[in-house]
Amino acid sequence: MARRGEARILVNLGCTDCRERTYHSSKNRRNDPQRLELKKYCPRCRTHTMHREVR
Repeated sequence: MARRGEARILVNLGCTDCRERTYHSSKNRRNDPQRLELKKYCPRCRTHTMHREVR
C-alpha cells in the first residue's frame, strides 16, 4: 500500500520530433519539479532524440 503523500509519480516520455509516447519513467516530484528530459531512442524516427515529459 502506498504511503500518504507519496512524492514518486509515473510519467510518460514523448519524442520532441514526432510526438510519439514510447517510454514511461518515474520521478520524485519534490526533487524534480520541472519536466523531465532524457535523450532516448525513438523507433518511429529511428534515431536518438530528446524525449520530454508529457502530462
